[in-house]
Amino acid sequence: MELPAWVWVLTVAALVAVVLLDLTLAIRNPHRPSMREAAVWSSVYIAAAFVFAGVMFVTQGSEFGGQFLGGFLTEKALSVDNLFVFLLLIQAFRVPDRLQSRVLLIGIVLSIVLRSVFIGLGSVLVERFSWVFFIFGAILIWTAWGLLRGGGMDEEVPNNRFMQWTQSRLRVSPEYDGGHLLTRIDGRRHVTPLLLAMLAIGSTDILFALDSIPAIFGLTQEPYLIWTATLFALFGLRQLYFLLAALLRHLRFLGLGLAVILGWIGVKLIINGLAENRLSFLNGGEPLPIPQVPTWLSLGVIAAVLAVVVSVNWILLRRQGQTWGELFAESRDEVTQEPASAGAGKR
Repeated sequence: MELPAWVWVLTVAALVAVVLLDLTLAIRNPHRPSMREAAVWSSVYIAAAFVFAGVMFVTQGSEFGGQFLGGFLTEKALSVDNLFVFLLLIQAFRVPDRLQSRVLLIGIVLSIVLRSVFIGLGSVLVERFSWVFFIFGAILIWTAWGLLRGGGMDEEVPNNRFMQWTQSRLRVSPEYDGGHLLTRIDGRRHVTPLLLAMLAIGSTDILFALDSIPAIFGLTQEPYLIWTATLFALFGLRQLYFLLAALLRHLRFLGLGLAVILGWIGVKLIINGLAENRLSFLNGGEPLPIPQVPTWLSLGVIAAVLAVVVSVNWILLRRQGQTWGELFAESRDEVTQEPASAGAGKR
């Protein structure tokens, strides 16, 4: 893609403005969105992504438009799977009802920053070293195998090494202090569980990026499309969380569907690596004459897998006498449930 500098500047300014607006609203009016509010804003963000895809189709052609759409759908599906981890973390830290939206938003902003860095590094590596395709492909295939072997969502609260180190080094207050990140107890400064919850969601996203970033590089190597597709997938994730909180526990076969998508993209990456081979020990350093997987086929596979997952879940719910509406109604209480134990007070 040949894009003038002003397109990048305008895009970055517009997307940063959206993030700042969302952040300002969350800080000034901390509350848990109603089901109606969450549904409206989720729809707006998803519709905006499809409008942007339409702009890409019109201005850049079907190839790049399809690459953006495939990247967005893949990243959105992976984000929905990640929402389940956010649910566990928010319950583990017993985040108060009105502060949950702020915690999610700050965590998502951290995710945007981290992923932007990873995308920049990945673009440089892919441009200079063709063997990166093999590494990315192997990561996705291994992740797909892990999803198949895991058999579903993990009910345990994740705890990465960064959070273990943070909790062991900082003085953590046992209770929340409104929306403050720091508080004083007996004259000594403590961090509140609110700060830990934000750090937990933001740092856990590093693990999510290990499969999401290679996945989108398997669909396009255009930095502009990679960055915009990733951000559009993260936009609205906060509202989507409140909309799907209860439904997440009933989304059967989502892991299986993601395994198929990641496995497919992993194979595609390895094919790309073979087609652009520069490794001296493989075919004398010459590219192998392997047909490339067209964008329309990748997009079709992703859309078909997601459609099958949604359809199967809908059929299973109907057989159990449940409806989507009933599960959405359960979301009103799902995010306020507290587990038997929590990590907020750990030192």
